[in-house]
Formats: sequence, C-alpha cells, structure tokens
Amino acid sequence: MRIEPASHLQPAGTVLPPNETCEALARRLAAETQGEVLFDDASRGRYATDASIYQIMPVGVLVPKTERDIATAIDVARDLKVPVLARGGGTSQCGQTTGAALVIDNSKHFRRVLDLDLDRRTVTVEPGIVLDHLNAQLKPHGLWYPVDVSTSAQATLGGMAGNNSCGSRSIAYGNMVHNVAGASAWLSDGELVDFGPVSNLGARASDIALHVRQLVLQHRGEIHARWPKVMRRVAGYNLDIFDNQSEKPYTADGSVNLAHLLIGAEGTLAYTRSLTLKLAELPRAKVLGVVNFPSFRAAMDSAQHIVKLGPTAVELVDRTMIELSLANPAFRPTVETALIGRPAAILLVEFSGGDKASLLPRLKDLVDLMGELGLPGSVVEMRDDAPQKNLWEVRKAGLNIMMSLKGDGKPVSFIEDCAVPLEHLADYTDGLTEVFARHGSRGTWYAHASVGTLHVRPILDMRTDGGSKMRAIAEEAGALVRKYKGAFSGEHGDGLCRGEWIEWQFGPAINEAFRSIKQKLDPINLFNPGKIIDPPKMDDGALFRFAPATAPKPYRRIPLTPVLDWSAWNVQADPVTEATTAPGTGGDLTGGFAKAVEMCNNNGHCRKFDAGTMCPSYRVTRDEQHLTRGRANTLRLAISGQLGPDAFTSEAMHETMDLCVGCKGCKRDCPTGVDMAKMKIEFLAHYKKKHGHTLKDRLIARLPDYAHLASRVPWLLNLRNSVPAARWLGEKVLGLSARRSLPVWRSDTFWRAADASTFASREQAIAAAREGRKVAVLFVDTFNGNFESQNAWAAARVLKSAGYLLHTVQKDRGHHCCGRTYLANGMVDEARARAGALIDALVPLAEAGIAIVGLEPSCLLTLRDETLVMGLGAKADKVAGQALLFEEFIAREVKAGRFRLALKAVDQPILLHGHCHQKAFGAVSPILDVLKLIPGAKPELIESSCCGMAGSFGYEAAHYEVSMQMAEASLLPAVRCSPDAIVVADGTSCRHQIADGAQREAVHVAVLLDRQLATPASS
Repeated sequence: MRIEPASHLQPAGTVLPPNETCEALARRLAAETQGEVLFDDASRGRYATDASIYQIMPVGVLVPKTERDIATAIDVARDLKVPVLARGGGTSQCGQTTGAALVIDNSKHFRRVLDLDLDRRTVTVEPGIVLDHLNAQLKPHGLWYPVDVSTSAQATLGGMAGNNSCGSRSIAYGNMVHNVAGASAWLSDGELVDFGPVSNLGARASDIALHVRQLVLQHRGEIHARWPKVMRRVAGYNLDIFDNQSEKPYTADGSVNLAHLLIGAEGTLAYTRSLTLKLAELPRAKVLGVVNFPSFRAAMDSAQHIVKLGPTAVELVDRTMIELSLANPAFRPTVETALIGRPAAILLVEFSGGDKASLLPRLKDLVDLMGELGLPGSVVEMRDDAPQKNLWEVRKAGLNIMMSLKGDGKPVSFIEDCAVPLEHLADYTDGLTEVFARHGSRGTWYAHASVGTLHVRPILDMRTDGGSKMRAIAEEAGALVRKYKGAFSGEHGDGLCRGEWIEWQFGPAINEAFRSIKQKLDPINLFNPGKIIDPPKMDDGALFRFAPATAPKPYRRIPLTPVLDWSAWNVQADPVTEATTAPGTGGDLTGGFAKAVEMCNNNGHCRKFDAGTMCPSYRVTRDEQHLTRGRANTLRLAISGQLGPDAFTSEAMHETMDLCVGCKGCKRDCPTGVDMAKMKIEFLAHYKKKHGHTLKDRLIARLPDYAHLASRVPWLLNLRNSVPAARWLGEKVLGLSARRSLPVWRSDTFWRAADASTFASREQAIAAAREGRKVAVLFVDTFNGNFESQNAWAAARVLKSAGYLLHTVQKDRGHHCCGRTYLANGMVDEARARAGALIDALVPLAEAGIAIVGLEPSCLLTLRDETLVMGLGAKADKVAGQALLFEEFIAREVKAGRFRLALKAVDQPILLHGHCHQKAFGAVSPILDVLKLIPGAKPELIESSCCGMAGSFGYEAAHYEVSMQMAEASLLPAVRCSPDAIVVADGTSCRHQIADGAQREAVHVAVLLDRQLATPASS
C-alpha cells in the first residue's frame, strides 16, 4: 500500500508527535535501555542541526551503549509510531541528519573494528567509527580505506555510507559504494538482515533483491535515457546496481551486491549495524604539483588535460579560499609555499605509487603539459611528504575556511555537488558564474576538478531573501546541468536541499521506483522520513536554521549588552566583493556576540582527535554537550530565545559551558573562527551577575590582590598541603579537590628578593632603546612571581647574559596583573581595571619599541587577546604589538642576529608540552627553535591536547576526574614513557599537572637555558 506524501506545510519528518507520545518514548527508553536518554530542550537543540542550513527539533536523543539498546529503541519507536534517525558525526551538509525523530547517536560507543581480514583485504566495522581512526589502525598493515573525505577526522563510516561519500581521490578509488563489500542492518520490523553479493543472500535479502531487479527491468528504458552517466551521481537509490550506468562499475567483475542499495540511502531504508569495507594498499610514495593559474577558467579548462596524466587527485582551490587561508594564522605559512604570486586559482595534482623516484617523471610531465598549455613556470613541485601533508590539510578545511566570512550572508550549500563531464567543466562554471551575478551574488569554488564535481556556494543571507534566491539559482543551475548531461547531486547527498530535485533529475517513473524500494524495505516509513521520498521544498523557511521573517517562527536575537567588544563580528559583507562594513554596523542586538556565535556552521571540526588542541573536554567525554559545536549551538538557541526567555543565564547553560577549559584551541583550530574561550568569559559575566560569585570564585580571582600579603605567612597557607584535615575542609568549603596539591607559597617572591641593580628604571630603558641598545621588559606574572620565582630569575639571567638591559614593571603594593584570574571567573570589570593599570605601566615602553617579554603563556597572551576587546583603546593595541613570550622573543632576536649565548650541551632527551594558549597563537615552534640552540638538544613535541589543569579548572573537585582524563589522554603517558627525559612546559598549570600526575619535574624553557649557560655572551 502506498504511503501518501504529507502535505507541503507539514512534510514527513518535520513535525513532532504529540507530547504524550514523546513522554512515553522517553519513559520506555529510560526503562528498557542502558543508553543515555536526552529529551531536555538543550540536548534536543544540539541535535537539531547538522552542517546544513536546516534545523528541525528532534523528538529526543538516545546515545546507545549496546546493540540491544538500538534494537529495543527501534521496537519502541515502532510501537509509538515515532520516526528513527541514525546519526554519526552530524556533518551532513544537506540536512540528512535533521528531523522530527528519535535521533540515535552511534558515534560515542559504536566505533569498534569487528573483523580484519588481511588476506581478502576487508574490514568489518561498527557505523560510529571515524575514518581517520580506522585508517590509523590499518596503517601498520600497509592498508587504508581510500574514500578520503575532507571531514575524515570526524566523519563516521556509517554517515559516509549514508551519503555515498566520495573524497579527493575518487578518480583512482571510486565512491563509497565502490568500496563496500557488505552490510548488516535492521529493517523497520526489527529483523536483522545481511546485505551482500546476490549469489549468497538469505530469504529476506533475496526477496528485496528480486524486487529491485524487477523494477530495473520495468524501467530499463527510462534508466538508460535519464540516468546520469557520471561516477559522481549520488541522488536517489542505487537502482542501477542491476544495470550499471556509472563511469565506474559498482564491482570489478560486474556482479551485483545488494549492500550497494543501502549506500547513499541516507538512513531511509534500514539501520546499519555493521559495514564490511574493501581496503586498498597504502601508497608508499606521493608527489604533488601545485599549478598556479592566472584565471579561474584556465584552471577549469586544464583539468581535462591533466587527468590524462593519470593523477590520483586533481583538487581546486580558488581565489576566495586562497585569500581566506592567507588570513588564517594556522594556514597562512602552508598556503604561501604553494603560491607563485597571487593566482586566481590553483590545482593540486597528486601522483602516488611505490616509490618517489618513479613519480618524479610524472611531475615533469605535468610541468611540460602546463608549458604546452601556455603556462610555463606555473607549477610548484612538492616532493617531500611534510609540505604535501600540510597543504592537503588546508585543502581539506576548504569548506570550513569559506564559511569564515563575517556577516549574515554565508556561502550556502544547495547546488554545490553538480557534476558535469570534464570537457564541459569550464563552460559550466562560466555559466554558473553568470547565474550568480544575475542574482547579486558570487560563488566560492573548491573541490574535485578531477571528476567534474566543484563545490560551489553562492553567498546568500538566509534571514532575508536567501530562500527565494536559492530556488531561482537552483532552477537555472539545473538547466545548465541538464545541458551538459551532468548530475545534480554528485557527492554530499540529497537531504532537504536536493531531495525535491530527485524527480526532476530522474523523472516520475524512476521516482516511483525509488518509492517502491522505500516501501519494500520500510513500509511504515519509520526510518528518516522526508528524505529521498516525499521530501519538503528546499526553500521551506520553517526548516531553516535562520528562519526568515516570513516563516511561522522567524529567527530573532534577544537584546543583550555584552561586556566584551564583539563589534568586529557585527558587520555585513557584500556578497560580490566580500568587503565588510565598519565594525558595529551589522545591526546585531547583542553587539556582535550573537553573530560570533552564529559563525559555527556545525561542520564538526571540533570533533577531531588529531594533534590539535580542540576540543579537550569532548575528547574525554565524547558528549555533544561538551563540544565546541555543542556549546555554540546551545548559545545560539539561547540568545535567539528558542530555549526560553532566561536560557542564556540558566543552570542548563552553565552546565553546557562548565567543561570548557578556555584552552583557545578553537580560536586557532576552528576554521570558522569560533572562540569559545572568549564566549565563556562573556557568558560567565552574565551568569554570575544573576547568580552571584562563590567564595571560591572570589578567592581565585583575587589571588593577585592578596598574594603579596599571603607570601608573608607561607608556612600557614602551606599547611593545607600537609594536613589531611585542611585538604578535607578545603574541598567541603571551597570545592578544591583534596586529591590535589596546591601551589606552594614562598616568602622569597620575585619582587621581595629583587636586587634593584638587576633592573633598569623605565627612563633608563627608554633612553637605552633610543640609543639602539638591546633592551627588554620582563613581565613577571602572579604565578611565576609568587610561586615559581626561580623561573623569573632564570629568564633575567639568560637575557642579561645575552646582553639585554632589563626593566620590570612594579607597583608600590603587590604587583601588576593582566586580569586573567578575574576573566576566568566572569569578573570583567575588575579584570579591565587590573589590565588597564598594567597597560598604563607598559605603554610608554611599548611606544619606545621595547619588547614586553612574558613567561606565563596565559598571562602574556592576554595582552594580545582579551585586553583588545575590553574597551582599553589604542594603548592596548600598542602594548599587544610589543608583547612576546620569552621563547618568541629569543627566536625573533636569534633570527635578527642579535641574540648569542654560550650554552653547555645536553645528552638527555627533551620532551616539550605546549601550553594550550601557545598552540592557539602559533607559539610552540619558537620553543623548539630555542631549545635547538642548546648543543646536542633534539627536542620532541608531545602531541597532546590540554593538560587538563587549565588554570583553576583542574584544582576543583567537580572537575578533578575530567582533568585527569585529559592528562592521561596523551600527556602523562608520554612523560612516563621517557623517564630520563628533561620535560619542558612553560605553563604553570601544565607543570603542576605533570608533577601531580606523573611525579616528574617539568621546567620552564628559561630554567633549562639558565642551567645550560656556560659563559655570558658579549652584547
């Protein structure tokens, strides 16, 4: 029996069931499964979006722990007639993983390798395993799964199967469907069915195969006439597995594998239990040629000729992506290595094989070809692995880099996956550029030139007229696709933005065949309804994340007066020129704070586990709530009133923000620029204003104020570490973990023990700078001044030995403070006062061109970050321009030929742990450079995220366990594995964590240099 499509106003999968049904579902799941049952508004809101423009609130979320949990959830949902939506990383770009359904998150617990058959080169995996994690396990065997999508650090194999993902090297390896050997999945009636070669199917699967085969026979004429004859076709269901229409057959021998029917089905046919994947030999060698083009059309026209050289990848990076990458400090150095001048576009042309020697002639062939095409000297040859890897990482971040445009207009995904034959690529892109211009926009381009799939996104403002422009552009783009015999959906699937175009592409007869497949496998429409079959209109404003004024519930921001300056985000951008208006002119009722939050496009880059810092709390909890994306989503929902009028300062929001350790990893690693550490300061200021500060808050925040008094009675305060009762009392009263030691107070602080002859006066320092002498300001912070004064004295000795005249800022009572401890507790007004006083003391020195050298990364880098958004004016900018970490200063001076030291050799290994803020500001490399000044030193960087202390975070009893889990993720095991190594860590919290967790001393780089001083160098 045919299931009639829902009305346009209430399409299937977009309307929530009655409240009593939702409540019954939550009760039964809590009683009958072991999984996490999340039905509160904030949790549902975090799963309401993916990386698309859409937002649909789910019924609730289940994070299952066992297969029985999933099977039970399907049964319960079927009983209550609630749809089910399987989800992995939530990175779909077309709305596939949004819906008014029970969302089941596979990514936390279902990430195992179930079987690895090295002889057959297959692996069976659970759907929640991430591609990079799988490939890491395969690498020792010389194998990999070659569907290398740009989101490989966060994309799950189940999600990739649902989308029929492709990746950069599909020209060599094919799509996901070409690399799947089998699948096991639950049907909507609860039966678990194995899908595989048709020659070896069970009764239920054989019946399904027979049904599909009959449909193919029935519609063979339509299939031959209308089916796109390109490899990059992922729309609809893979009906043609029984009559191949792709450039690349589904199987090498022409046989039929029923598992291929599930690939690209977007979770609408069955719920995947496991996937059996075909593996490839890991390429032993690669070389890369980067071709620089003077025009975009020249790049497009060249692709058809380049592919004849047999590359494994030909990837496009256009001018917009080049410029945005150059503006990103994490990407700029890498991109600059690939450029010759300022090209309009570049193509990354990769050749891979058994050894480098055999590949070098292929690079020469590329150089010769470009000469024949009139572009001599246009190729940057990359033979070494490291620069290739770095450039591919930038290319993989291409989509997210493009989404970093400020303002309400953003590049919007809806026609980005159109695939056309290569010989038409240049004409197609020219035609599409004209379409964009007619609608007052411009496209941003990147991706797979090798297979004619270019991810192009016109810049539209979905809050205003973006929806109407989107439809008009799609219709004109569709005409071009048809003209050039291409596919409208070439990689990222159908979802909500391309679902309605399936019938346009294939015609009504084949569309009815698709419906018949859905009814055969899922007759009750349980799995992800409203996708592929009976989808809503692509421009239904009610489904947009930023619903326009014409929608039933338009997107609105609540008025809010921020405590930090977010005006840099409060701008509008011209969609053609990308020029932005002046800061503060964007019309945001929150002064730009909301626009900064809204920069999160849900791409999920924060879910990665590679060498970057982001996001340490997610790495140990794997909870969407404790993820940069999860926090940004919750903030967005709160400041737009979607979680209630007081949600922004609610306990639920505090719980969401609680495990953000302020590492600033997202500031550097997030391609769209989401700075959650700064957002947490903003949130805490509002939250604490409403709820008040605790005694612990005040004690920690005001540490710089009372430190000079406390240092007079250090023996009294240090009793806390030695008397068990004091530890117990500290935890009960202040919430500071009894399992933690606290920093040890001392009476001989830096300021109390200072010898006046060591430091010049301000006037002397300025005069010396004007004379051209070597001068520096040593900024000694609260922690290195009061608790670890040896670090400050070591730094002073090193700099003086290198011939520098030193000055340090002091005041009559206590010392100057950057305001960091106040900011961490939401006391922005107090932080502004302390930071302002420090800047007043430093600005005359900065104006004289004297470097301000700091030891504690979190303190010194506050001068380059938060002080610039605290309303302190131009003087803060002046100081920020001269503020350098100790190692940054030395590295700069060495490069300029001004720094010389005689150092003794070391014969021990050196392990370096970078402070999170050092990583965020790209200040780790200078430490390595400085350590290499020591004869015999071979420093090794520990590939670690946050150490877990993060200021006061790790001292708190409520955070102790999470703090230790962060440390145990990589830092502490690395320290334990090298018992003879010198451990270097510039952060005071990092050193404390290493001492507590590994019982090892870690030293500041200044201390190590001081220890190795031989004789003072001349000035």
